[in-house]
Amino acid sequence: MIEITLNGKTQSLDVAPDTPLLWALRDGLGLTGTKFGCGIAQCGACTVHLDGQPIRSCVTPVSAVGAKPVTTIEGLDSAPARAVQAAWESLDVVQCGYCQSGQIMAAIGLLSRNPHPTDKDIDEAMRGNICRCNTYARIRAAIQQAARALV
Repeated sequence: MIEITLNGKTQSLDVAPDTPLLWALRDGLGLTGTKFGCGIAQCGACTVHLDGQPIRSCVTPVSAVGAKPVTTIEGLDSAPARAVQAAWESLDVVQCGYCQSGQIMAAIGLLSRNPHPTDKDIDEAMRGNICRCNTYARIRAAIQQAARALV
C-alpha cells in the first residue's frame, strides 16, 4: 500500500511502486481529468503538480511522490488557478479539450512562480504541451489575461 497526499487529502493506493502516477490517479482513484497522451513525457496531457511544480505523471512512478503533495486538475484552488480558469473560459480557449487539463496545469505552474511572464516565459513554460487543435494563440492570450488579473 502506498499513501500519497492528493488534492489535500491522504489517499491509499494498492499499486506497485513503479506504477506511473497517471495510472494510479486514473485507474486507482478514478480521477480522469489528467489525460494519457503519449506515455513518454512529450505531449503534456498528463501534467499534474508535485509539490507545486508541473510534472509529467505518465513517467513519474508513484513511489517517487513520497510525502510531496500532488494536485490534479480536480483539486485546483489558488488565485493563479482561478485566474487561469476564468481566462480560459473568457477567451474560449478549448476546442476539443483533450490537452487542456495539462495546458491549464502548466499555465498555473508558470503563474505561480512568475506572475508577470513575458511571451518568451510563456513559450518556455508551455513548450512540450501539445495542442492538436492548434489553440496556441488563445492559450498565450489566456495566460496573459490571467497574469493581468493577478496584479
